[in-house]
Amino acid sequence: MTASELQDLLITTLVRKAGGSRRQWRIAIGPVRVLDAATHPHCNWSVAPSGSHSEIAAVERLLDDVRLSHPIVSGR
Repeated sequence: MTASELQDLLITTLVRKAGGSRRQWRIAIGPVRVLDAATHPHCNWSVAPSGSHSEIAAVERLLDDVRLSHPIVSGR
């Protein structure tokens, strides 16, 4: 899975679970940062969510689940 595919997965899941628009969630999630798998072997990506408290909480809850099923992504 690539970083952009992961971002699309996060956005689609948030729209389905929390409502709102794809644009709203794309802004709240921000870019997916891909880290070096050699130094981050358990999960090589991160995001820095922004927005309202409820938006950030929704993103953080989803990230916990997604990290278990997609811990490693490629940068493309």
